[in-house]
Amino acid sequence: MKKLIQTTVQTALMVGAAVAPATAFQLTPIGTYSTGVFGQSAAEIAAYDATTQRLFVVNGATSAIDVISISDPTQPTLFSTISLSAYGAGANSVAFKNGVLAAAVENIVKQDPGSVVFFNADGTFLNSVTVGALPDMLTFTPDGTKVLVANEGEPNNNYTVDPEGSVSIIDIASGVLNATVKTVGFTQFNNVPLDPSIRIFGPNATVAQDLEPEYITVSADSTTAWVSLQENNAIGILNLITGEFEQLVGLGFKNHSLPENGLDASDRDNAINITSYPNLFGMYQPDAIASYTVNGKTYIVAANEGDARDYAGFSEEVRVNSLRLDPVAFPNAAALQRNANLGRLTVTNTLGDANGDGLFEELYVFGGRSFSILDAEGKIIFDSGSEFERIIAERVPNFFNANNTVNDFDTRSDNKGPEPEGVAIGQVAGRTLAFIGLERIGGIMLYDITDPFEPFFLDYVNNRDFSVVFNSAGPTPAQLTAIGDLGVEGLLFISAKDSPNGIDLLVTTNEVSGTTTIYTVAVPEPTTVLGVLLFGPIAVKLRRRQQTRG
Repeated sequence: MKKLIQTTVQTALMVGAAVAPATAFQLTPIGTYSTGVFGQSAAEIAAYDATTQRLFVVNGATSAIDVISISDPTQPTLFSTISLSAYGAGANSVAFKNGVLAAAVENIVKQDPGSVVFFNADGTFLNSVTVGALPDMLTFTPDGTKVLVANEGEPNNNYTVDPEGSVSIIDIASGVLNATVKTVGFTQFNNVPLDPSIRIFGPNATVAQDLEPEYITVSADSTTAWVSLQENNAIGILNLITGEFEQLVGLGFKNHSLPENGLDASDRDNAINITSYPNLFGMYQPDAIASYTVNGKTYIVAANEGDARDYAGFSEEVRVNSLRLDPVAFPNAAALQRNANLGRLTVTNTLGDANGDGLFEELYVFGGRSFSILDAEGKIIFDSGSEFERIIAERVPNFFNANNTVNDFDTRSDNKGPEPEGVAIGQVAGRTLAFIGLERIGGIMLYDITDPFEPFFLDYVNNRDFSVVFNSAGPTPAQLTAIGDLGVEGLLFISAKDSPNGIDLLVTTNEVSGTTTIYTVAVPEPTTVLGVLLFGPIAVKLRRRQQTRG
């Protein structure tokens, strides 16, 4: 019997590509709600109420929340809308728990304090509280006693007003009507030494002004929050018992001289060229983060999108061909600065000239073009390296590093590539899966992260029809319907126990196409010995070994 199993395993691995899907997990789109609005952020972030089986989706085009019924997830329909015009300039994020919907609403003057507005599941106003400047992502703690909101505190366009970034802790333990707010900033880090990979670089800014909270994830016991500080290339660790930030952790820099960290750096070479370069580094700069627990320890999954400060009063974005490169560090500078090489690559002018002589010894790009896993102390224990670009090159070569507004080839290689932005984590069939949304070319990268030290790629699914061609004015209504999803912004996992059809679901909100799409996350039934070996735990381990070696 042992010999039979060994022979069958070998046969399964040899013929698996021909007879089975690339992964034991099938991510299948089953339904889409479309606003019919292109390029106006008409579908940004979603929250879900399992009781009413409704999604709450931020619609930036109408400054409202679209309430979408998914009682039949194959036919999502608009149930109602919740106008936010009375509360500010519009919502940036929503969250739902225990019958309460929370929306982060920015002020009409973005640098002034914003609000978190609470509604019940039917959209009836409950309460509103004042929080910090430019409230963005918000989340309930797992125990439901608090709502946390990341207040970015972005400067105005002239960079003459720069509010402090902060996180507001809204205590709702005594009910939403009795909510209290504590807004926590970073003043304790002013004038103290910081990790040099933490970027503090805004004109005349204190540390507290410069730090811009982007996204929050909370430990399972509701005592600790991790906050991504995207522009700053850092993570803040917030103690929810004391209500103070305990630590700022710099994420370091990705070494693009290593073969496993190669990237395609040019949009003008008419080719896919994923390679490594000396003295080229990446700032991870995660946008969305999420967390999960393994053996009692918390791990954070980060989508390393990258983001630059680009204002009328201050901009850090430059192309490599506009810089003077140090001849010792870059003896082949003339060749590197050609458009087909590094010439058009977008980098920061705030790093790389260590001695201030006007010559750049190193170059730093925005984002990691990857996802990372961090331990609870903020140390990166895994990074996907160049896998995203390599997978796209294999799966969608004709539209490699396409933009999200036109079906083109290689137009984003000079600036953040596929731009991983959203992340969600789900437990499916005893495995922990990470779903990472790509903002530019679109689609979802699916990884098994059950072992945070040995994640492995499962599949890449893109609900975008690249055959639909439209002009610069944008798609017609018929084309918009046909093209599918553009510009993945948010991801939401709905477990089988909470979903309307009893199947694990993934919801994507796509800001360019204005669509909300529902996927099933399923495991094919292993009905034969071969099926068991292809899709069961043995096959998972065997594939992991192969992919790790590869």
